[in-house]
Amino acid sequence: MINQFSLKGKVALVTGASYGIGFAMASALAKAGARIVFNDINQEIVDKGMAAYKEANIDVKGYVCDVTDEDAVNAMVAQIEKEVGVVDILVNNAGIIRRIPMHEMSATEFRKVIDIDLNAPFIVAKAVIPGMLKKGHGKIINICSMMSELGRETVSAYAAAKGGLKMLTKNIASEYGEFNIQCNGIGPGYIATPQTAPLREKQADGSPHPFDSFIIAKTPAARWGTPEDLQGPAVFLASDASNFVNGHILYVDGGILAYIGKQPK
Repeated sequence: MINQFSLKGKVALVTGASYGIGFAMASALAKAGARIVFNDINQEIVDKGMAAYKEANIDVKGYVCDVTDEDAVNAMVAQIEKEVGVVDILVNNAGIIRRIPMHEMSATEFRKVIDIDLNAPFIVAKAVIPGMLKKGHGKIINICSMMSELGRETVSAYAAAKGGLKMLTKNIASEYGEFNIQCNGIGPGYIATPQTAPLREKQADGSPHPFDSFIIAKTPAARWGTPEDLQGPAVFLASDASNFVNGHILYVDGGILAYIGKQPK
């Protein structure tokens, strides 16, 4: 049974995986046997990622690539195929969030989030699918969000992008399922990363940030998630164990989406 979860001999491309949840998922795929390649936006960040993987004793190859640039992505995928092999597993992890009230957000800022969080996964998936078609199999994992199901103030662009990514996931599954390519999503809940650190900072009087208290109260698990909480789901969706799972969004949220919340006292 355990062999169904083995990724031995597979090449996995994880975008934006120099740190945070991308690094955690890539590390898990490596420990399951996959050869990891990753990208980031500039050489400095890629170098930091390479150092982190080296410290974790994980052999990887890192590439500088802007995932919103179709020509650059196609060149990177061609280089990966030449230097490492055809991509078997793609994790579309690269993304940004801008917390700005909608009426204060410019159209340019909105488009930037859409470009990175929605257009880029389309571009990268489009680049690796031909190789997957030739090999007769493939796994695409899009990192969605609870914001593909819920709205919240200040994240209009992010929610719009992640909602679109959820539907892109379902459509890739619909279009390429007959070719043994499975496309699923992971929807992280609130994860303790540098990106969410401002929401967990202590107040001047030492009390918890109000949003920190809100999330803990809203989560049945009564805690923030960790990047490590996403490792098992990533390995499952990348492995043969999920060969008949397609078009699904696996929410790793500690139960938030299932929970109406505590009654006020």
